[in-house]
Amino acid sequence: MKIKALSWLAASTLGLGVGCHAESLGCLIEPDRVADVGTQVVGVLEQMKVERGDTVSAGQILARLTAQVERASVNVAQTKSAADAEYKQAVASYVLAQRKLDRTRDLVKKDFLSDQALDQADAEARVAEQRVAQAREAQRVALREYQLSAVQLGQRDVRSPFDGVVIERYRTEGERIEREPLVRVARVDPLRVEAIVPAAQFGSILAGQGALVKTDLPNFSALNAKVVLVDRVIDPASNSFRVRMVLPNPDNRIPAGLRCRVDFIVAQPATKDTAPILPTAPVSMPPPVSQKSRPLPATHQSADPLDMSAVKKSVTEAGRTLPGARVFAQNQPANGRSAVKSYLLMRQARLSISTSLAAPGKNKSQSMSSFVVPRMIAMR
Repeated sequence: MKIKALSWLAASTLGLGVGCHAESLGCLIEPDRVADVGTQVVGVLEQMKVERGDTVSAGQILARLTAQVERASVNVAQTKSAADAEYKQAVASYVLAQRKLDRTRDLVKKDFLSDQALDQADAEARVAEQRVAQAREAQRVALREYQLSAVQLGQRDVRSPFDGVVIERYRTEGERIEREPLVRVARVDPLRVEAIVPAAQFGSILAGQGALVKTDLPNFSALNAKVVLVDRVIDPASNSFRVRMVLPNPDNRIPAGLRCRVDFIVAQPATKDTAPILPTAPVSMPPPVSQKSRPLPATHQSADPLDMSAVKKSVTEAGRTLPGARVFAQNQPANGRSAVKSYLLMRQARLSISTSLAAPGKNKSQSMSSFVVPRMIAMR
């Protein structure tokens, strides 16, 4: 219930509704895979290990042909591959030839034997080495023959290609088999649902879309399936196309071969009543208030507005106007020390004006006159 509620909420948020086609379509529930399992070789059926209705797994032996000859061949090949007497004899001969060659070399150095004896010992050592290689290769061939015989013996067993259920048995013990199928195996988990859809609905059904499958069985009246394949070619004769769905079938509870009706779950546009209310204009946050332009608290603000005429009058009495950052720039001494002093006094005067305006209970024009005029006179 919680998952359904979350799904409805997500669809409502996106402005979509969940619904089905108005008319149900006919469909058929089939096994996912069906295979007629046979043998690769000709022989007599010796044993059938399964019956119709049995559940089998991949690789399980379903039937076995007579294989006395093949078993004997395997035993012989195994014995040959395990026999190493010839190889050991070749190795011993090679070791003896090497020792003889070493002694001959010592005797030749001491002038007890001729060079001809040395050449003969060297040739015998080379021949012994080749016999060792030949014996080793014979062992490898025997091993390959054993593997081949084992494969031929394995072909006498008929195995299941996948997990499923035996739905048909064609042969019985004692019959001669000539590469025809012995049993039929069906994979029923998951099941495959095939539906024929009118061409008018092409494009409204997509892979991955959900579907609701309905059957006449009371225990399986409504089943959830998923679309996995939509044909890209429309049949001109019937003016329709095929849709394949996959239907989970744990424990093989749902039987295959049922006729059914399917409703494809589609996304419907939201109506006026169900559409979410969206803002018509983007919502913007108010601009941040900078530290310099932040208003003073109510206790520090004066009730009367700033009288600019009084400020100008105070500045005029000092003999200068206040045109901005260029106050006192005219008629200043040319030397650098006086200019620096004038600039510092000007900044102090502007700071005093700001402090006076922020002081509570004091007229702004009086505060301006009391701070600006003395400093401007001092600067002059």
